[in-house]
Amino acid sequence: MKGAVIIDSFPESAARYREGYAIVVIDVIRATTTATTAVSLGRAVFPAQTTDDAFRIASTLKEPLLVGELGGNMPVGFDLTNSPAQIATRTDVHRPMVLVSSSGTQLLLNAVGAEAVYSACFRNLSAVVRHLTGRHSRIAVLGAGTRNQFRREDQMACAWIAEGLVASGYVPETEMTSLYISRWSGKSPEEVRSGRSAAYLRQSGQEVDLEFVLSHFDDLGMVPALINGRLMPAADRRETRRIAVS
Repeated sequence: MKGAVIIDSFPESAARYREGYAIVVIDVIRATTTATTAVSLGRAVFPAQTTDDAFRIASTLKEPLLVGELGGNMPVGFDLTNSPAQIATRTDVHRPMVLVSSSGTQLLLNAVGAEAVYSACFRNLSAVVRHLTGRHSRIAVLGAGTRNQFRREDQMACAWIAEGLVASGYVPETEMTSLYISRWSGKSPEEVRSGRSAAYLRQSGQEVDLEFVLSHFDDLGMVPALINGRLMPAADRRETRRIAVS
């Protein structure tokens, strides 16, 4: 069974694909990188759309870790900002993480009701392609976007996953999907450095997260799936063709 793939963006786009699609959510800088990293380390991850939702979810958990940002700022009462580099160094993986972000967690939860909902980032590109191929006939690869912009790092991850699916026999559902694939095919992840998200991280003293994103490329064989409000592994590591970039 093969099928079609489409690239789209922004949290509100999820409503277009709840019927008949599996949805892949991408927010490279930084929510899905933070979430995927946490899940890969064995941490339970619960996305939330608002701080009120985050505190409500946290109240049901033992020793919760409140992580996130809204508008670039860590909410009052949270333990940690939305930082994959910081979450990667913590040893308290027994503490469930409640994650809220300006765009990424909005999109994840807006996608609920689709055939399946997955979290992707630079770290698990090949694993996502492998897991999706032959499992779903229609796949929407959605970038979260920031400040109404489809940021380049999200375009890149969306394009590379879609390119892998096309190589496996899927067809682009729209001309724009084909254009994104063509634009980013074979490009280096280092091109993220000249984008607005990278500039924000440098200007706000969070360049450690930029370096984390760029130094952890296609290094995980795990795909988080959103199931009953929790992100958990949907696939185990197996040998797979790596995404080719220069």
